[in-house]
This record gives sequence, structure tokens and C-alpha cells, in this order.
Amino acid sequence: MSPKTITPELVSLDLGSVGDKSAVIRELATRVVAQGRATDAEALYADAWAREQKDETGLPGGIAIPHAKSPSVTIPTLAFARLDPGVDFGAPDGPADLVFLIAAPADAAEAHLAVLSKLARSLMTEEFTAGLRAAKTQDDVVALVDEAIGEGDGASVASGASGASTAAAAEPAPAAPAADGFRIDGRPARIVAVTSCATGIAHTFMAADALTAAGPKNGVDLVVEPQGSSGYQALPKSVIDAADAVIFANDVDVREEARFAGKPVVRSTVKRGIEQPDQLIAEAVAVAADPNGARVSSSGASAVAAPSETLSWGANLKRILLTGVSYMIPFVAGGGLLIAISFLPFLGGYGIALAHGDSGVNNAVFTLTHYAIWNLPPEGLGYYLGAIAFEIGSVSLGFLVPALAGYIAFAIADRPGIAPGFVAGAIAVFMNAGFLGGLIGGLLAGYAAWLIGRPAVPRWLRGLMPVVIIPLGASIIASGLMLLILGAPIAWLMTQLTGFLNGLSGAGAIFLGIILGLMMCFDLGGPVNKVAYAFAVAGLAQQTDASFHIMAAVMVAGMVPPLGMALASTVLYRRGFTQVERENGAAAWLLGASFISEGAIPFAAADPLRVIPANLVGGAVAGGLAMAFEVRSRAPHGGIFVFFAIDPIWGFVVALAAGTLVTALLVVGLKRFAAPRRTAPVTETAEQPVPATVAA
Repeated sequence: MSPKTITPELVSLDLGSVGDKSAVIRELATRVVAQGRATDAEALYADAWAREQKDETGLPGGIAIPHAKSPSVTIPTLAFARLDPGVDFGAPDGPADLVFLIAAPADAAEAHLAVLSKLARSLMTEEFTAGLRAAKTQDDVVALVDEAIGEGDGASVASGASGASTAAAAEPAPAAPAADGFRIDGRPARIVAVTSCATGIAHTFMAADALTAAGPKNGVDLVVEPQGSSGYQALPKSVIDAADAVIFANDVDVREEARFAGKPVVRSTVKRGIEQPDQLIAEAVAVAADPNGARVSSSGASAVAAPSETLSWGANLKRILLTGVSYMIPFVAGGGLLIAISFLPFLGGYGIALAHGDSGVNNAVFTLTHYAIWNLPPEGLGYYLGAIAFEIGSVSLGFLVPALAGYIAFAIADRPGIAPGFVAGAIAVFMNAGFLGGLIGGLLAGYAAWLIGRPAVPRWLRGLMPVVIIPLGASIIASGLMLLILGAPIAWLMTQLTGFLNGLSGAGAIFLGIILGLMMCFDLGGPVNKVAYAFAVAGLAQQTDASFHIMAAVMVAGMVPPLGMALASTVLYRRGFTQVERENGAAAWLLGASFISEGAIPFAAADPLRVIPANLVGGAVAGGLAMAFEVRSRAPHGGIFVFFAIDPIWGFVVALAAGTLVTALLVVGLKRFAAPRRTAPVTETAEQPVPATVAA
């Protein structure tokens, strides 16, 4: 029999003043770990707090539901606190006195997620919340929650994904329209809605219930499709076809959005679906009556987003470009590593890239086409295998620019943008416009696809739009502009930039290394870090000395933050770090050696004012020294484990050691002599060290 989701030991009644919401979440996370339901209180707290930072979990009626799916959680759990006084969780009507921490394992089964979502839905009923406020004992709270989630005596056990989804997706019982209800053509307005949140556990279903309840009250036939982590049941096509408008209350992408093509649409956050369902219904009726209102496009992406929910121009452009870079990186990482492997001495060696006047690729192709496993080249089997690795890697690297352009277009126009984006990227390669040509080609293809898919079209034509008409039209527009107008100027600019980088030496090269080092260490996998990395891997496809130098500087600088934190927390100044940080530091040794900058994120999140400056200085030192020593890296990833693709390896090691030591010493100095600034009280354990200012 599986453990119950909540027990009396997980309940705190009339908890006194504990500080702010951060302290409440930490207190509940500690309680979950104390009951053996999670392995790491700090990790659970960090995951729940990260979710809280994205969108506050306070709800009207004095309720808060901080929640997270966390690898540290071993048993799906609810922890409850009744606060006196209440604590502000961001609800519009004031502090929350009823707080549930919903803790789910990262790989939670659908049935468990369905149970947790039932609690969220129960919180929307006044009877349930009144019972929680009136409860005298922990057992009373457990009995109320058990009944709500189906774990009480005589209650049915949650049935899993379909049961959780169907409750709100089923058509509501007919209700007499209110006297002042919304009507279209003399009948009640028909609205469909889709709700989803980042975790798909709580807000998804609370918004679904709030909208479902608001429908009859406003004289509207409203059906909701909650898209939660436990799955979802798609609305029948007949229901969608009959709808006058669609409400998308979502924090993540709507799944299979093309089903709603052509429908008037209102978009909002999922939290607004909980707090303002009446207003959303009124807006949906208004947009249904407006011939110029927003529509779901034929491509499955919104034609016009709600003005209050749109990103700024700069933020949206950043999102688009980073999407392209994220999808591009696997092509580069795999291809680059294969080329690096082909350079191993017992395989092809560096000579495989030298073909006596021809390119390395042509040399590898010659080897592959003129010899077979039973008729080896004079150099032997190793050279033949190296040629195979080199050829596969080179072809993979050839997708760099098309993949970048294709997924930039995807970020703008969804799937119909992928094909025209790839074509525009291939044209950029054909025109020698390189990385910059891919960026511009992807933007052109994406916006062309978006514009073509924007107008409403007859139903018989909708099926052809995303697979034929949009890709064809967008490819003609974007690739035509690249061929006829933009390709040649961009190619000239790329030639000048490549020449400039190849000509850098001395102080200029060192300065470039310092700048790249600062960028790699600023946000540890964030936008600035990705820009520097994308710049390096894009140049790597050129296989020039300058591109190898830049790649080496970027890699060595990106390794510094986790290694510096590991050195400081596990060797130099253990008492200045918590037990959890020391454990993270032990893991950071391997992460840093592998060139995974994100290994330093736990340290930066806990103490940004001291950790980030230390990372920046160490990264700048490492990047500058790598350039000064003219270190080359032919591999785009792998850290010290691709030593065979780094030359000279001694220069790489010296730069890495210097940057790591500078970061570690600086963070230790800042922790010893700069007063700590905590934003919330921390529950200390016997294993935790004395604060740095005392221990020093």
C-alpha cells in the first residue's frame, strides 16, 4: 500500500510569526524531509522558491499553494501550515493564512499528480477552506484533506490522468442563463478554454474549476480542457467548432493549438484564470463580436497576443534567438566532438584535416570512398575509423547555420516556420553569409510564416496551411530576399569579421578573451553565457586558428565557476558553507571538469553578491590567459575530457588553474570579510557551520 499523501506530522496549526513567505516554504520543506519524504530540504526549498519567483502562488481567500516537482522528493507529499498572523504570498486580497506545500517527485506517476491536483481544486470551495480554518487538531486537517483527494475511508482512489483531466473537461451540466448573461445570436455564448501552468499540478486545475464555475453564473456555455502533468483529454472537435471564442489561460505552450485555428482568442496567465474568470469570459464574448479581434492562426500560434500579456520587443527577440541557439547546440556539440575524436593519435590524427592541397573533408571522403574495411588505406584501420568520425562530424557541423535559422523561425511561427527557416539557413551557407546570415534568414522566415498564417481562412483550407502554403510562401520570401538582396552584404561583413578575428594578437586577443570570460561567468547558462558560447561554436565551423582560440577561451572560462566553488567549499573554507553547499561543491568538481557552468548556480543563487563577482574575475583571468598562451580547442564541449583536442594542453591547464584559484580565493575573502545578507531566516542544523562572520 502506498504511503498517504499527508499525515498529522506534516501539519502545523496556528504557526506563529516565521518571517516572510521564503521562511514559510523553508519550514514546510524541512518538515517534509524530517518525515523521510524528501532527501534534501535545501533542494526542495530551492525548487519551490524558484517556482514562486516565476509566479507568486498566493490566491484570493487567504490561500497559498507553493509547489514544485523536485528530484529530492521521494514520496508525493502535502505539507500544511495554518498561519497566525498570515504571510503575504502575492494574492490581491491580502496575506495567506492557509498554506499547502505540494511536493511531487520529478518523475511522479500520473496517479500521484492527479491526487495532488485534487487538493488544488478543493481549495476553490469555501466549505473546504472553512473546514481547514475550523480544524482543532492535525488529525482533523488530515481527515479533511484525505476526503478531498480521495484517500479517506470509503473514498475512491484517484484514477490517474484521465480522471483528473476529465472532471473539468467534461461539458458542464446545463444551467439556466442569468438574466443579464452573455448572449450571441439570441442564445447563450459558447466558450471553450484551455488552462495549463509550469508544473501542471495546482494552478492548471484551479483555473479550470474557476472558469467552469463562472460560466453558468454569466449565462455562458463554457467547457474547459485542463492540460496538466497528469495528462489531458482533448475537447471534442464538435465542441471546438461550435465555440464562439477561446480562452487560453496558460503559463506554458498550449498543446495541439492548431485545433483552435480561426477562433477568436483571449490569452492570459493561468493565475488570472483563477482570480478573474468573470473578466476573461467578458473579454472572450467581446472578441467574438469583434471582426478585427485576435484569432488563433492556421499555424497553431496566436495571431495577436493580448496586449497586457505580450513581451517587450527586446525580451521577445531574446527569447527567439535563444530558442534557435538552444536547438543548434546539439548539432555542434556532437559534430565537434566527433571531429575532435578523429584527431586522436591512434585514429586519424591532425593529419586527417590536411589533404595535400584539398580540404580535410575531401580527404576524409577520399578515404571512405576509395577504401573499405577489407581494403584499408596504407595508414591502417585507425586512420579509416578516424575518417569516418571526421566525415560524420563535418556533416553534423554543416547543420549549424540551417538548424539555427530553422529553430529561430520555429520560435516565431511554430512548426510551419521550421522548413522555411532551414531553407533560409542553407541559403545563408550557400552565400557564405555564415552565422549572421542564419540569424537574419531565420528571422525573415519566421516572420514571413507568421504573417502568412495570420489571416483566417476557410475550414477546407486550414489543413493545407501548415504543411504546404505557409512553408512554400515563407521559403520564397525569406530565401528570395537572402539570394537577391541580403546575402552578399552579409557575406562581405562576415569576411571582414573573420579577417579581423584572425588578425587579433597580443593585447587585442587577450582583451577578447577577458570579455568572453566575463560573459561565460555572468549568468551561468543564461542568455549572456549562451551568446558567448554560440559565438564560439559558430566560428568553430570555420576551422581557423582564431576560431580555435575563441573556443578554448570560452571553454576554460566556463569551467571556472563550478571548479572555483568546489575548491572553496570543499578544501579552502568548508566552515563558510552549509552542509548542502559542501555536498554541491563535491558534485561541482565533476561538473566543472566537464564544462558544465550550471554547477555553480546553487552557490550563486544562495549568495549572488559574493559569488558572481568572484566568478567574473576568475573567468576573465582564465579567458585572458588562454588567449595569451594561444590555446586552441577543436572540440566545442567536454572540458578536460577532450584534452586530446586541446593544444597546448599545458596552457589550458594553467589558465584553468589560475582562474579557479582566483575565484576560490576571492569568494573565500568575500565570505570572511563581507557581512552576509540573508533575505530570510534559515533553519540551521547541527551539521551547518557557524556563520562566516563569527567563524572568522
